[in-house]
Amino acid sequence: MPVTWFLLSLALGRSPIVLSLERLVGPQDATHCSPGLSCHLWDSDILCLPGDIVPAPGPVLAPTHLQTELVLRCRKETYCDLCVRVAVHLAVHGHWEEPEDEEKFGGAADSGVEEPRNASLQAQVVLSFQAYPTARCVLLEVQVPAALVQFGQSVGSVVYDCFEAALGSEVRIWSYTQPRYEKELNLTQQLPDCRGLEVRNSIPSCWALPWLNGVRDGVGAVSSWCQKGVCPQCLAEGQAHAHGGDLSRPPFPFQVWPLEPDSVRTNICPFREDPRAHQNLWRAARLRLLTLQSWLLDAPCSLPAEAALCWQAPGGDPCQPLVPPLSWENVTVDKVLEFPLLKVHPNLCVQVNSWEKLQLQECLWADSLGPLKDDVLLLETRGPQDNRSLCALEPSGCTSLPSKASTRAARLGEYLLQDLQSGQCLQLWDDDLGALWACPMDKYIHKRWALLWLACLLFAAALSLILLLKKDHAKGWLRLLKQDVRSGAAARGRAALLLYSADDSGFERLVGALASALCQLPLRVAVDLWSRREMSAQGPVAWFHAQRRQTLQEGGVVVLLFSPGAVALCSEWLQDGVSAPGAHGPHDAFRASLSCVLPDFLQGRAPGRYVGACFDRLLHPDSVPALFRTVPVFSLPSQLPDFLGALQQPRAPRPGRLQERAEQVSRALQPALDSYFHPPGTPAPGRGVGPGAGDGT
Repeated sequence: MPVTWFLLSLALGRSPIVLSLERLVGPQDATHCSPGLSCHLWDSDILCLPGDIVPAPGPVLAPTHLQTELVLRCRKETYCDLCVRVAVHLAVHGHWEEPEDEEKFGGAADSGVEEPRNASLQAQVVLSFQAYPTARCVLLEVQVPAALVQFGQSVGSVVYDCFEAALGSEVRIWSYTQPRYEKELNLTQQLPDCRGLEVRNSIPSCWALPWLNGVRDGVGAVSSWCQKGVCPQCLAEGQAHAHGGDLSRPPFPFQVWPLEPDSVRTNICPFREDPRAHQNLWRAARLRLLTLQSWLLDAPCSLPAEAALCWQAPGGDPCQPLVPPLSWENVTVDKVLEFPLLKVHPNLCVQVNSWEKLQLQECLWADSLGPLKDDVLLLETRGPQDNRSLCALEPSGCTSLPSKASTRAARLGEYLLQDLQSGQCLQLWDDDLGALWACPMDKYIHKRWALLWLACLLFAAALSLILLLKKDHAKGWLRLLKQDVRSGAAARGRAALLLYSADDSGFERLVGALASALCQLPLRVAVDLWSRREMSAQGPVAWFHAQRRQTLQEGGVVVLLFSPGAVALCSEWLQDGVSAPGAHGPHDAFRASLSCVLPDFLQGRAPGRYVGACFDRLLHPDSVPALFRTVPVFSLPSQLPDFLGALQQPRAPRPGRLQERAEQVSRALQPALDSYFHPPGTPAPGRGVGPGAGDGT
């Protein structure tokens, strides 16, 4: 053996490096960043639309360097996938624009000028991965406080965990900001194969031995090897030839020889005594049914094995071998084998042993005859002078019939013997030594079910009698139950389409928090924030028309969520009758909806179909154009009960329950409101231009 592995090492050249990789537990993606920075994984599956480079008027964050690291993402301790961790290094590009007044008057202090210098920088970093046959894009949001902003210098990095890829594949990675201020960075990462020891033991696809291709170096050469990577035996020297990777040809070892004329060639089979090779061989082997009377063992290599029939009873008990009376049969790979069966049965299975160890077990006939049956197998043994005995095969053994044992077959022994004599049992095998019979147990099980149904009927009759005795109480209870079911069904059944103007990313988060809270009422809420991929495919106009038509056809309501940006858009439409398309990007459903919403208000079709809303500290309801105040406009969260009542019409919950739901929505909405009006670590910036915006009232 030492000589064999020495020659193998000469053939393979330098040993592969053994990788020691960090393990991540769980399938969730995550992100973290350098100290002082705040980061958030906004979306782990977006469309990659880099667009053109946009010149930056002031300082911006831009990626300057990509760094990768291989880790293992594990569902279990030894069930992992290879994953690529990416670190994006960021730097500040550009400068603050100096105001003309400051240059003219020698840099006089002005609160309006100094405020931008103290503001934090924020960037949306897109990571794009491509590795055949998968591709993926993720969006990371990074925020850098003003104290760390130094122009032209690195401010830290953001790390993404992680992108799963196949072993041996090539992963191409791009990174850019959104919108793009710099050219995208790109990097190509070549993933290792299964030759690293830790990778092989941790990833299921590496549990087979690694493939060894024909290689050549300055010491020796390998001409061929055992083709499926798992064959434990070697063939004769004259059979060791390369077959060009044809897996249908017989397996073979490989040969090693020095690069010298007329050198002696040595046959090597390093897997003969490797236990993993035998384990992988049986993992690749399969039992295949040809007809109801014949089957074969399909395996990549020849191997010594024996097969026998067994009886698999329902319930998960071990399959009991039928040895005796049937004996073990030698198995040859890819050669048809038949058992002397008169009839087949779904409970009959095949066991394959190798070296006195069970390797395979398949219930072949279950695929053609259906699931396992609750039949009992009777074994008939014949002796001299026509003496015969019967026993029933059970998990505890073969129970003689008749018997006084406490097993199920013993209790039904007389009935089973009667079924056998009356021809109700199926004969599976017959020989001079004995026979096998399968007797159905369905009718005995049905008797037990009949007793159970009788008990249920008696219980139902007793319950009905009690309800009749307490008739008045029962009527009141049923009436209350009916009202609760109807109101709950009405609340769950109404749809709500939420329309808003995407003023900034912070306002979008606030809208998302409101939509998520409304879904818990429950209502069926539709919002473009959750349908970006569908909207990109259809376009915002087509998406809105489809959602509006479906919502109104189902008796739902359209919610117009007003903000300073939404009021400005509505005023522009009312003055000019048209608005510049695309000013807010391809995902602006609010701008696309105005061409359809305005006619409903102008023609008096809006009441009962539309509801308006705005946030307390962001916009006052009086700032909404008068045309849109023909429907109720609620201020949130101060008027949440009235708002929820309008959404859940025509069958609104009782006032007490409505107040409870309003408090539930308010609690869910409050963290998003606090984060929007008072971001942590920075002074609260002004939000909007309408009355009450940013004034803290």
